[in-house]
Amino acid sequence: MRFITGKAGRTAAVATAAVAALALAGCSSSEAEPEGSPTGAAGTTEETTAAVEPGTYGDFAVQLSWIKNEEFSGEFFADANGYYTDAGFASVSLTPGPSTGAAELLSGTADVALSDAVSIGSAVAAEEAPLKIIGTTYQKNPFTVLSLADGGNIATVDDMVGKKIGVQASNTSLFEALLAANGLTADDVTIVPVEYDPAPLTNGEVDGFIAYLTNESITVEAAGYDTVNLPFADNGLPFVAETITVTDQSIAENRDALKAFLYAEILGWTDAVNDPAEGARLAYEVYGADLGLDPANSEAGAIAQAEDLVVSEETVANGLFTISDELQASTLASLAGAGIELEASDLFDLSLLAEVYEEHPELIAYAG
Repeated sequence: MRFITGKAGRTAAVATAAVAALALAGCSSSEAEPEGSPTGAAGTTEETTAAVEPGTYGDFAVQLSWIKNEEFSGEFFADANGYYTDAGFASVSLTPGPSTGAAELLSGTADVALSDAVSIGSAVAAEEAPLKIIGTTYQKNPFTVLSLADGGNIATVDDMVGKKIGVQASNTSLFEALLAANGLTADDVTIVPVEYDPAPLTNGEVDGFIAYLTNESITVEAAGYDTVNLPFADNGLPFVAETITVTDQSIAENRDALKAFLYAEILGWTDAVNDPAEGARLAYEVYGADLGLDPANSEAGAIAQAEDLVVSEETVANGLFTISDELQASTLASLAGAGIELEASDLFDLSLLAEVYEEHPELIAYAG
């Protein structure tokens, strides 16, 4: 049985890329063309735009962490419904990954990267890369140990003991951190090197497989398998993902543009949370039309992320993309478990987001 290659494992080590990118800092911006807006795209957000002239901030380049699937439905809404334009951008290009975004940010080919705390934290800790997370799309990371009910049936951490777990090379330290957070070590399991296609799981070669709740878990279940998930975020390893990441230089020199981007992003993700089916349609019919995305799987992924990953008690109280002090602390603790030692000020700068919400408090009430 054939699966679309999964995305678990995108948190590849970026130290080498960061070194190369530091040498290229200041190069030209991305050459990727912005996507066109689909006809009749429906948004649910009332029109509230920043008071700036069209094109004030010129062209803006965004490096996506993965292919143009439903994971970026908020960005698709922001583009399709004109929120980027209304916020003052001449154009916003959405360049597909897979990529952690660190190299693109440091080389100047991207203004913003959608990444994760592990990848960015690795670059900051290993190479003192001047990067900061200024907000996060996912309040919970979507990593999971995926298994089959009639196979490994891994429902608890203790169920992993003695089992064969398929782990991508880039996720080895992260998986070891999950073990450590639960009092286990690599000696308690058999780590089997795998790629991103979950075929080794469905073929019975491994008992568990490192996956994404919004990707491989859905595709494997849709293929007719009874699946079981052990989410990292609920088992001692919570950290933020799909982080909005920029350079320190950009914060210093392009603060207004970054705030305008956050403003448009909040509008786009408000639509995505309130209408995940439309966000999925934008992925499989428009922005990712050439990828052969399965509409049912795309919609299931869009609903799962909208309900389980993007929103939380924190976002209800303070708005989308916010990262509470508690979530910052738990993220840093998770990174420490993977050998990445950082302080909050090394990794986060949430002052821009705070200013956006101070200037536009109506954005906090995103629930439709």
